[in-house]
Amino acid sequence: MDGRVLKGEHTRNAILCRAADIASAEGLEGLSIGRLATELQISKSGVFTHFGSKEELQLATVRKAVEVFREHVVAPALAVPEGLGRVRALLDAWQRYQREPVFPGGCFFHSTTAEFDARPGRVRDAVAASQRDWRAFMERCLRQARDLDEIDASADLAQLAFELDAVCQAGAADALLHGDPSFYDRAATAMNTRLGAVTLPSTKDGS
Repeated sequence: MDGRVLKGEHTRNAILCRAADIASAEGLEGLSIGRLATELQISKSGVFTHFGSKEELQLATVRKAVEVFREHVVAPALAVPEGLGRVRALLDAWQRYQREPVFPGGCFFHSTTAEFDARPGRVRDAVAASQRDWRAFMERCLRQARDLDEIDASADLAQLAFELDAVCQAGAADALLHGDPSFYDRAATAMNTRLGAVTLPSTKDGS
């Protein structure tokens, strides 16, 4: 590949990594071409060339955050065979992503969802789509476990995914707000209890 193209891709990635860090703590409205240029010591025109507008920068930042989430949460789960084991691996990876945290402001999507939930437009649509995709993936993992007779066939998987999602997000938000990691443990206990309620006895016994 042409060296200029490689350099351009490297610069773009550096911009988006920093943009995602900022947005996790200050929201997507905290982004500006001037700020990123100053912090990364590149020209404003260099940043503008890659994105062209603040909205395009915000959209690209959401896509970058999705890539990071997939790397840290989805990929580890997919490395585990389908079934309840994958579901548990997914929840464990999700909590690790929040506990580390991968982004300095905690979960990127917790921050940006609150910021854009009542603001129609392309950025809101992108954030909403990322959350629909995430919930759909969780439901798919749960469905696979149900098809393997590891989860009760009567379980409402959409409801279950919603509850697991809500509990994990609430635990992470409280842990960050209060500076108290015990909230992560409370969330983990609640998720395990909820999942255990629909796990078939044969699976619990390990048979």
